[in-house]
Amino acid sequence: MTVDGLPPLRDVIDKHGLQAKKSLGQNFLLDLNLTGKVARAAGDLAGCTVIEVGPGPGGLTRALLFNGARKVVAIERDERCLEALAEIAAHYPGRLDVISGDALKTDFSALAPGEDKKIVANLPYNIGTELLVRWLTVERWPPFYRSMTLMFQREVAQRIVAQPGSNAYGRLGVLAGWRTEAKIAFDVPPQAFTPPPKVTSSVVHIVPRQAPLPADVKTLGRVTESAFGQRRKMLRQSVKGLGGEALLGRVGIDPTRRAETLSVEEFVRLANAV
Repeated sequence: MTVDGLPPLRDVIDKHGLQAKKSLGQNFLLDLNLTGKVARAAGDLAGCTVIEVGPGPGGLTRALLFNGARKVVAIERDERCLEALAEIAAHYPGRLDVISGDALKTDFSALAPGEDKKIVANLPYNIGTELLVRWLTVERWPPFYRSMTLMFQREVAQRIVAQPGSNAYGRLGVLAGWRTEAKIAFDVPPQAFTPPPKVTSSVVHIVPRQAPLPADVKTLGRVTESAFGQRRKMLRQSVKGLGGEALLGRVGIDPTRRAETLSVEEFVRLANAV
């Protein structure tokens, strides 16, 4: 038995035949010391409802409950994992709700209404970025969550925290920098996972800004998409469809600059001018 009184994760995987599926972007984190570290990176969980995506055999789920989460709401698409998660729910009565379904079709803001929520997840690699963009661009702000603590491939994590002028800076860095404060908490080596991915992973901790610069979220999305869609070209060319040089002139931005040199504040000014 382990510190939480439940069987080791490798035994759980063998018992339920839970070999990771590449088609679902699964890489299971089996080291309970590491899952505990991820849970602690989310801060104080007491009194919180934690939303988790892709719990798999439940390693992080167990760590969140063991580290004091009032409740965990876990969304799992792989029906093979439901029995293993039911065993955790029985061990922590009333504290784990498992939703069998697709995270991309889930209305997260409707989960646990009125409760203090955090999102903590080892996100499936194939949907991680899409989910993050959705959470960063919700219409209502401040959002339904108090913080997000998420595992990504290190390359994606670097794009989230990137600053203007860096090679990693792009649409993700602008959206995250506009509405949140994001930092990389720590890295996780490939060998910590089953199966081991080809890349290092990173845990990113993201806290919403209470009052980000005012801008229309959809317009800002369009501006960043245009600007970084042709990132090697000068802005007068890449934002031509939005107004080109005339637009840039209105907000005092040199049309010969490139997208990666613009600050978040300058992107917001562009969006507001559009």
